[in-house]
Amino acid sequence: MREYERVVVFRLGRLRSARGPGLVLVIPLIERTRGVNLQVDTADIPPQDLITKDNVTIRVEAAVFYRVVDPVKAVVAVRDYKHAILRIAQTTLRATLGQHELDDLLAHQAAINELLQQTIDASTEPWGVTVVKVETKDVDLPDTMERAMARQAEAEAERERRAKVIAAEGEFQAAERLSQAAGVIAREPGALTLRTLQTLAEVATEHNSTLVLPIPMDVLDAAHRLSETAAHAANGRSAEEERRVAK
Repeated sequence: MREYERVVVFRLGRLRSARGPGLVLVIPLIERTRGVNLQVDTADIPPQDLITKDNVTIRVEAAVFYRVVDPVKAVVAVRDYKHAILRIAQTTLRATLGQHELDDLLAHQAAINELLQQTIDASTEPWGVTVVKVETKDVDLPDTMERAMARQAEAEAERERRAKVIAAEGEFQAAERLSQAAGVIAREPGALTLRTLQTLAEVATEHNSTLVLPIPMDVLDAAHRLSETAAHAANGRSAEEERRVAK
């Protein structure tokens, strides 16, 4: 027997022991043997149609990696452990994935694979077989579901486009109103003063420690004109006094 092989010996139908590796001696016609491979083997689960928790029909393929750790149990406890592992993996796959929604299956595939490995391993432990890993290879959606999801994505994109258009229209109308308001304020200087007082009232309600007092531009223009008028008057008086002194 090779290093990765064991042989289970039966003497007159009764279990003796698992022997190997190396040279194994058996008594002809009295002892019979069954060989067991201890290497990691693979069971490919054929495509399984199942319904998720959110009532979506999908098709899933998976692979189960396992190895025999107890040759005696693998021979005595189950008739064909390879066939049994395949069947238990199929039923566990349908039962486990049916408890999750489609988004969870696609987003948390690693966690679901680990859950499948633990569940199948708990069932195969009495057979002397341990499950090393479970991998879900493909999660396929029916054609009708793919078309429905594509239509839903298009509808969502259309809703986003309409929302952006409506927001842009709102900004445009607001800009037009602001432009009209600016024209009204430009024609009526008193409107700017009223707006300034309204802003001060709104700021005062916030109980801020610092109060910013904006000065309207028309007030600054009026002050500038007054200063220029006073300067011209002073220059005129100075010239008149100089003429009088000269006379």
